[in-house]
Amino acid sequence: MLHRGQESTDGTGGGELTVPMAWLYAEYIADELLRTGDLMPPTSFEFRAGRDALALTIFLSDTDGELSGIRVVTQLETWLSLTAYDQPWQDWVRERIAGLAAQAADSGGPAPDLELAEAAWRWLQETELLAPDLNAVPGGGVPVGEDEGPKVWTPAWQLGLPLGHLAIHLF
Repeated sequence: MLHRGQESTDGTGGGELTVPMAWLYAEYIADELLRTGDLMPPTSFEFRAGRDALALTIFLSDTDGELSGIRVVTQLETWLSLTAYDQPWQDWVRERIAGLAAQAADSGGPAPDLELAEAAWRWLQETELLAPDLNAVPGGGVPVGEDEGPKVWTPAWQLGLPLGHLAIHLF
């Protein structure tokens, strides 16, 4: 099996499967961070939104293409700054994906990592989740339960990004 950055020894690619190791590793790290934080059930859409947003952050911030288990702890501050509330995260994601797509087009080779990252980004943009409306002013008393306050449909990335940020803090 090949992974990103490797070719078969004969230089033709040999028709072998290219395994998207960088994306799978980023997704694994994101999953572990969220599970450690125990913020949402792993089967929920909110968890998926957090995992995908965090995996995108991890994958796209790896400019050398060498995610390393040893370096994960040293990258936490970078990921925290990228996922902070006041950062234009979605613009950064679009720019990094466009840059990687241009590199892939120039190389002419398969880019399975990028394809998975693009699929995650599409899901995060196109999927809306029902979430508490944090901007609403309650008209009366304070809601008794978490499910009783006003709710709005929110793009999944807007819910997943703060969840991922909090998971990094809790790690």
